[in-house]
Amino acid sequence: MSETAPDVTRAWVIHPEIKSDPDRREASLALAEAVSLAHALPELDVVGSEIARLPRPRAGLLFGSGKIDEIAAHLKDNEITLVLVDGAVTPVQQRNLEKAWKVKLLDRTGLILEIFSDRAATREGVLQVEMAALSYQRTRLVRAWTHLERQRGGLGFVGGPGETQIEADRRAIDTQLVRLRRQLDKVVKTRSLHRAARAKVPYPIVALVGYTNAGKSTLFNRLTGAQVMAKDMLFATLDPTMRRVELDSGPEVILSDTVGFISDLPTELVASFRATLEEVLAADIIVHVRDISHPETEAQAEDVAAILNDLGVDEERTQIEVWNKLDALPDDLADAARARAVREENVFAISALTGEGIAPLLDQVAEVLQAAVTTETLHLPYAEGRKRAWLFEQDVVEEERQNEEGFEFDVRWSAMQKARFEGL
Repeated sequence: MSETAPDVTRAWVIHPEIKSDPDRREASLALAEAVSLAHALPELDVVGSEIARLPRPRAGLLFGSGKIDEIAAHLKDNEITLVLVDGAVTPVQQRNLEKAWKVKLLDRTGLILEIFSDRAATREGVLQVEMAALSYQRTRLVRAWTHLERQRGGLGFVGGPGETQIEADRRAIDTQLVRLRRQLDKVVKTRSLHRAARAKVPYPIVALVGYTNAGKSTLFNRLTGAQVMAKDMLFATLDPTMRRVELDSGPEVILSDTVGFISDLPTELVASFRATLEEVLAADIIVHVRDISHPETEAQAEDVAAILNDLGVDEERTQIEVWNKLDALPDDLADAARARAVREENVFAISALTGEGIAPLLDQVAEVLQAAVTTETLHLPYAEGRKRAWLFEQDVVEEERQNEEGFEFDVRWSAMQKARFEGL
């Protein structure tokens, strides 16, 4: 057996395939994604994985006794210290399985929280992950949380002496959550001020969204010349990045790269990262980047659409779909994707890696932004000096007149600028 560095945890990944679940994904693909999630943490050495087929989940242990004994033998033979279950595990199931296998256990939500904890780089990202983790742990309290001053590193959620003083622990967590919310409110206020400052600049916002590892950051880097982390791994980018881009055939825009989505994204994370994802809600155009080479690209697209809907993105918002990674497809399938994209509205087949298809995509972005501009006449009383100043800051006034009642403007603006004006 090869030696493993002492600071690396040997892990085993299990995907429970529950036959009674009508929404279950292809087991082999789901297991592959779970293994990729595990590989996203450098502290983990994934030494094995398996699919555990179940007629239905057992209330107390999830698996049947025979399967538990079989897995226990695998864990002992391979000196495993951490089991990753690709699915939801209740606190009772977690406690019982840890006792049966004599290892530590993380479910899918716990693993994703670990990855986000490892990747958070900004103050806001760190606070959001802390809040999500505490909200998750509050419902479980399988381990003691009385001493919450402990600094977390990699795999920070898996330690602890045992289940003690649950009520005191819950109060301690609540106190921590209140403190974190206050800190996050300050950070969010700063972000809101930055967003308000950007609103004064007449640059439309184009937000890149998509399933994790779809190639958003690679596309962002190609369009902006930035050096945002872009690797073939899940959640390579966590904190949002924004850059100004000048389109060859259109206006300057602000391009926003956001955190990737994933199926069964923990609700705690969706809630905690809402402030970050508000950049999507403020966007004039949403560019949905898809990995067209992935076997489950359609299912991934549905997951992204569901999260956008949960965030409150209205159907009227312009969305452009980008089928990325043509370079990863065989020639015949790549040709078929190109031909199909031509027939679809607001769909573009590209390779962010090679640059194929980028120019038509940018032309469409420019065309959409220019088509969204309308001209109309506004009336403002003399007392509305702040709104008048905002119109000139936005450079949307084509002509101004005055009469006995106030100002009259001929303005040319986008739908987003109009909405911002109405919100003043």
